[in-house]
Amino acid sequence: MSYNSTMEYRRFGKTEEMISVITLGGMRFKQGWNPPRDFLPKSSIENCISTTRMALELGINHIETAHGYIKSENLFGFALQELGAPRNKFKLMTKGAPMSGDETRKLIEEQLKALKLDYIDFYGWHGINNKELLKLAVKRGGPVEVLHKLKDEGLIRHVGFSTHAPLDTILEAMKTNLFSFINLHYYYFFQHNLPAIQLAKKMDMGVFIISPNEKGGMLFKPSTKVQSLCKPITPIVFNGRFCLSHPQITTLSMGMHEPKHFTQNLAILNKENYLNDELLRTKSEMDAPLAKISGLCTLCNECLPCPENINIPEVLRFRNLIEGYDMQDYGRFRYNMFEGQGHWFPGTFSFNCTECGDCLPRCPENLNIPVLLMQTHKKLFSKSKYLKTKLLFYIKSTLKALKVWKLIFN
Repeated sequence: MSYNSTMEYRRFGKTEEMISVITLGGMRFKQGWNPPRDFLPKSSIENCISTTRMALELGINHIETAHGYIKSENLFGFALQELGAPRNKFKLMTKGAPMSGDETRKLIEEQLKALKLDYIDFYGWHGINNKELLKLAVKRGGPVEVLHKLKDEGLIRHVGFSTHAPLDTILEAMKTNLFSFINLHYYYFFQHNLPAIQLAKKMDMGVFIISPNEKGGMLFKPSTKVQSLCKPITPIVFNGRFCLSHPQITTLSMGMHEPKHFTQNLAILNKENYLNDELLRTKSEMDAPLAKISGLCTLCNECLPCPENINIPEVLRFRNLIEGYDMQDYGRFRYNMFEGQGHWFPGTFSFNCTECGDCLPRCPENLNIPVLLMQTHKKLFSKSKYLKTKLLFYIKSTLKALKVWKLIFN
């Protein structure tokens, strides 16, 4: 395979595949989340074709999508065929969360048809986000076992998983030895998963970083303070280079769908020279505000479990980011996702705290956790978003009940 001279490539762990350090993520194309998945508006097609063409021309050889991204697989199938992209010029990752062995085979066949491909390079079980889902995925005769059978048949080249789980669950999933790669969160503003990155090196697993720009801090819209601390580089460049300074990390997924996205993300590339004096200087500047935060949470997770299912470390992480970096916009974006994302982002709002005191003796920093939770809630909570989420949940539940009612009485 010939590579673009400006792009950089890394070995994706034991898969032995060389992929670009920047991945074209496929979850943000125009109208891409609007069902039905096989109805492709002209604007969506044009957006995907132009984006994919630019990515391939720039040497990006890794494309990522998922069955859960609604139209994305169908859009990539159409775009790659329309562009006449040679199959040896790109590696494709897709994902799915089948609940059984039989469902797994059926889903893969559907995805191959949508993608217009004979095989999938990397297939990830999508969302091993808790121990229950891990158990379901790896049970005898279950989804992951069938994925390996499909690998033996040549329909899949490599099997991995994506995760938003707590660290202990991530490590447990990795130690099953059933996976060749892992998709997870790890950024400057969220370094809690470093042990998983380190274990991946020992196990020779490929490491794919999910959404470094948005969930890594909404870095396309950084606070003035973060911009100032990162100068002369941008927060996107700093965070990207911080991630790539870890040789265990293979690639960063970027949801690029406009030309300007390529410009800001390709600026990350530094001729494989990442752990250098410039990065260390900038990191030192970025680290400094943490020492000045009164009531800093060290994110040790000792406060959990919470009887009211409040994700205490995550709420207090948002507080750290507000106090240290003025990152209110990011805090509001993430905090108001609680109670609306299920196992993808578990936890309830802080107003559910009953001040039971269970967390207090477990905190090594002796933080007054109930007080800090409510202070953070008042700064970040959006009542309008909360009511909208509850309304959508009610509508979906009602529609589901009506379908069941119809099945019973028809």
